[in-house]
Amino acid sequence: MYLNCHSYYSLRYGTLSPEALVEAAAAQGIKALALTDIHRVSGIYDFFQACRVANIKPVVGMEFRQVDACYYICLAKNAAGLAQINAFASQHLLHSKPWPVRPPSSPDVWTIFPLARREQVKSLGPQERWGVRASDRNKLWKEQDWASLVWCHPFTFLDKKAFSMHRLLRAIDHNVLLSKLPLEAQAQDDERLYSPAELADFCADFPSLLEEAECILESCEFSFEFKVTKNRKLFSASQEDDHALLAKLAYEGMLYRYPQRSREAKERIKKELQVIHDLAFESYFLITWDIIRYARSRGYFHVGRGSGANSIVAYCLGITDVDPIELDLYFERFINPQRTSPPDFDIDFSWDERDEIIDYIFKRYGAQYVCLLATYVTFRDRSIYRELAKVFGLPKAEIDAWIAPTAELRQSNSQIHQWIIKYGNLLIDFPNYLSIHAGGILISDRPLSEYTALEPMPKGFPICQFDMYVAEEIGFAKFDILSQRGLGHIKEAVEIIRQNRGVDIDIHRVADFKQDERIKMQLESHETMGCFYVESPAMQQLIKKLHCSDYLTLVAASSIIRPGVASSGMMKAYIERHHAPHSYQPVHPLMGELMQETYGVMVYQEDVIKVAHYFAGLSLAEADVLRRGMSGKYRSRGEFERIREQFFLNCAEKGYEEAVAKEVWRQMESFSGYSFSKAHSASFAVESYQSLYLKAYFPLEFMVAVINNFGGFYRTEFYVHEARKAGGWMEAPEINESNYLTRLDGRVVYLGWVHVKGLEKGLIRELLEARKQGPFLSWEDFCRRVSVGLEQAIILIRVGAFRRLGTGKKNLMWEAHARFQGKVSEVVAMEMFEDSTEIGVLPTLVHEPLEDAFDEWEILGFPLCSPFDLLEEWPVTSLDARLLADRGDILGYLVTLKPTWTKKGERMYFGYFLDAQGAFFDTVHFPSDLKKYTFKGGGVYWMQGQVMEEFGQRSLRVLQMRKLGWKADPRY
Repeated sequence: MYLNCHSYYSLRYGTLSPEALVEAAAAQGIKALALTDIHRVSGIYDFFQACRVANIKPVVGMEFRQVDACYYICLAKNAAGLAQINAFASQHLLHSKPWPVRPPSSPDVWTIFPLARREQVKSLGPQERWGVRASDRNKLWKEQDWASLVWCHPFTFLDKKAFSMHRLLRAIDHNVLLSKLPLEAQAQDDERLYSPAELADFCADFPSLLEEAECILESCEFSFEFKVTKNRKLFSASQEDDHALLAKLAYEGMLYRYPQRSREAKERIKKELQVIHDLAFESYFLITWDIIRYARSRGYFHVGRGSGANSIVAYCLGITDVDPIELDLYFERFINPQRTSPPDFDIDFSWDERDEIIDYIFKRYGAQYVCLLATYVTFRDRSIYRELAKVFGLPKAEIDAWIAPTAELRQSNSQIHQWIIKYGNLLIDFPNYLSIHAGGILISDRPLSEYTALEPMPKGFPICQFDMYVAEEIGFAKFDILSQRGLGHIKEAVEIIRQNRGVDIDIHRVADFKQDERIKMQLESHETMGCFYVESPAMQQLIKKLHCSDYLTLVAASSIIRPGVASSGMMKAYIERHHAPHSYQPVHPLMGELMQETYGVMVYQEDVIKVAHYFAGLSLAEADVLRRGMSGKYRSRGEFERIREQFFLNCAEKGYEEAVAKEVWRQMESFSGYSFSKAHSASFAVESYQSLYLKAYFPLEFMVAVINNFGGFYRTEFYVHEARKAGGWMEAPEINESNYLTRLDGRVVYLGWVHVKGLEKGLIRELLEARKQGPFLSWEDFCRRVSVGLEQAIILIRVGAFRRLGTGKKNLMWEAHARFQGKVSEVVAMEMFEDSTEIGVLPTLVHEPLEDAFDEWEILGFPLCSPFDLLEEWPVTSLDARLLADRGDILGYLVTLKPTWTKKGERMYFGYFLDAQGAFFDTVHFPSDLKKYTFKGGGVYWMQGQVMEEFGQRSLRVLQMRKLGWKADPRY
């Protein structure tokens, strides 16, 4: 009888989660139920499990709508029917095709048309019916073909409050005021859940309607095996062939990775291969190897990180550059026979190469079998309040003031505000729209239509209709194909070095880099700007405090910098114990043994598993659930709580004091949401070493690569400063020398046109194309060969693009206005003959160098001279960054500020500044000092304070400060 039920996966329409929908049905004694969300099957797996618990028969399908009108409802009679529905939906969603008047007929699918469509659908097939809803009752008295009718009343909400929620969601979806929401855009107010008794009474005169509905539900069967792998099972012809190939590649790789034929490596490979075979994961390793093999054939760099780096087989296959023997990483963190979830590899590629890798995967393994993983963007916090405020018609200024982070939402007496808060709280965590998971890809063994419909995304690759948690539940192990700018730096630096110096770099010689004295010095001096993951001020401070000069310490630093470790006080404890390893007493002797490498401090996710398994006696499966739960990755909070109770029960049975068990749990719990696997940290440290090598030996080429990849902690201005420190001569964009990106010529760095604000890409392309015919000889020559308007010409003139052509900026400004007759943005056509516009005799035009700095500031975002050269006053100071000692004053150009809050909830800052000699220094600004002296935006500050030192890292506690003024632009 219940053939058309909507969950909140009918986006911006439904008002119930699949679980709540089933719970409501169970309360009414309903025994069979069909979930038919609009254009989606996102909820069917949660729905199936909820039905199984409630002893309700689950039926699944999909509702299809043309704009806001229901076109038809399709119900799957079996697995083949669901696959057909999904394939039909995918075909039209992916290509933005309108739904046909009727879907393809199939013996495996029931199709139910609304009665309102009788004029369009003239006759019905054997698996098609007319759906009757409550509002159709009065149309039935003259009906004669009762066999074609079935009761199909929609279920969308439970009560009037939920109906109001539905209307608000529809108004958000249509971007209209609630008062302007068209009736046809919303459900009828009777789309509630009628009890079986109410339906029997309502249809007493037409019992065949309910009988037919019962027959349809009875004929449908949806069952599903969870946890059974859905990934592509074979890489070659059989699992035996896959196993043989994986073993061959692993042992061949061992000869490269361990040239001394390490006995330990061989034993570990043998053990891993057996576990991989027992769990039938060969194809997962081989597909990842195949992706890496393709990337290398194209000359692309990659970093394999995540728990996959715990595997020596992955190391020998070249999937990762992290040596698990060197770091004592254990394979069970990645795969163990008791693991409750499939593993995944995280493979990073350069940001500009990732799409081609994904395209290869789709073409290599087939579009029917490959999709990107989805994630649901939900209504969260103040975002839903903002959406509702728009629907209720509040003006933008009022919304901004009310939604501001500092505003107290609940203090308003406005009735509308109270409605917004009431319904906003009800709608929080409702799915809003589908987006793309950061890097997850599914490669299925069966056509994906057996599990999901596919939807388009702007980049062109389709996504499934469920997220990573559902994927894991139903048996998919995702491949994480990620992108990052750090690899772009490395790849481009290697290319620039080849072009500029004629040197070929093998960037994968990481084992050599770890022993390199120059890199050790680079680390010890914490000169890491531009180096992936170790360039931020906080990381530089940590490196200095740890006196870090080796790989293993850097691995630990990459993890303890994380907020979970830092906020718990464990970062401070680690630093102290690093300098005095025997100065601490572990909370329990066994904890001292387990955490010996990290001085009794939990640093890695692996530590959670170690402690849970060896200290508390939980199984590896339970320990893994605990580890995942503390990362915020549990699907079942109840399961997590059960294991938490088991932890304390086991500790009591082992005779630990309650205080000891609680302290161990506290340390584990502090990881919540931020824990990092050791393999992750090691992978980042490997990439950091590659960057450090390039910066140590080829600093100028490396910094140009960083500038060109627009990724990193700092603004371009400071990477330009770093390039200058490396011996580069910085040049503003120049008409005959600059390319789209920044270019290095010997030691001269020509900034790229991409940095010029307001310069149109079309003009840049035309300029570069025209220059292929030869350099521009004059301003007139440029105007003849490139179609440029006044507005764009002024930008080029002001940035100094024509400075080597013999005519000054101000003269060129006169000529540009004369040539274009004062018409702004009018593009001049290409001229056959030289322009003979006469501008008369110009007066002597005086140009001051300071004007160039102000032009650069406006057009590039920063001046190419020192910002200190632009100060109106230059106070005499006693300190500089290299000589921070005791107390004194200093001038600093603000680089970045990190806000934080004290335990009392007061705002404070950590600052990072550049001194007049070009060196960086750190500052601390406590709340008591900020009450008198506040920041007033970017610029140069005079600061006076007390120097603080911790483990050799010095910073200035700023007691007084004031922002200094700039010189005036001489033109104004």
